Amino acid sequence: MTKPWSITIASGGKWSGIIGRGKLICFTALEAGANVSIQFYNARDLTERYNMPDTLKAQYTAHLTKGNILMSDNGRAMASFVQDSLGWHDTISGYTSRLATDAKYGATNYQELRNEWLRSGQENFAVELVRSGLGMRDMMPVVNLFSKVSCDLEGKMHFAVDHCPAGAAVTLRTEMDVLMVLSNTPNPLDPREFYPSVPVKLEVLAAEPVHEQDACLNHRAENRRAFENTWEYYELSGF
Repeated sequence: MTKPWSITIASGGKWSGIIGRGKLICFTALEAGANVSIQFYNARDLTERYNMPDTLKAQYTAHLTKGNILMSDNGRAMASFVQDSLGWHDTISGYTSRLATDAKYGATNYQELRNEWLRSGQENFAVELVRSGLGMRDMMPVVNLFSKVSCDLEGKMHFAVDHCPAGAAVTLRTEMDVLMVLSNTPNPLDPREFYPSVPVKLEVLAAEPVHEQDACLNHRAENRRAFENTWEYYELSGF
């Protein structure tokens, strides 16, 4: 890949596609207040996908940033956070539903408003999953890029409204061939009464090989084992 492939995902937009291992996926918020929900599947075996509980407990965290990796339900490294201007990306809030979107922003539908209707994350994911032969049974937890959600001592979740400025950026490196599915829809805990309208630029370019001093590889011993599991998978499969 000699030059970056890029696309801008409009507010309410969705996208899915296979991205090969050894690529950088760069997300840039073109305005303040972005939220992009992402799902990851092994492109060569769609039954293997991002495992939120293992990812968090193995890295002793409830949010993700530079140095963290996304682990699969087979204990493999799927993608790594190699650059991050924010320092916090939400893993626990999930995605919006049709009912919640209507309740917060007012009921809309495609028949009346066409492309101006207010989409939900659940609907966007459902549409994109069908393109790859998947369905509602394959829905799973997401990572909400650009959003910060913290919990207080009583277990209450709090959304940081001013967390994401215009120009905020985060870059993931693919450690295996992945199917990435994304929805540019609001975080379910965003308290703003208007539907956020924030376009996000997506770029894909070649990454440098993982070296022994790599921050993601060495973040925790569990990270290294996940990388080794991925390397073994490719070495034995001949992909």
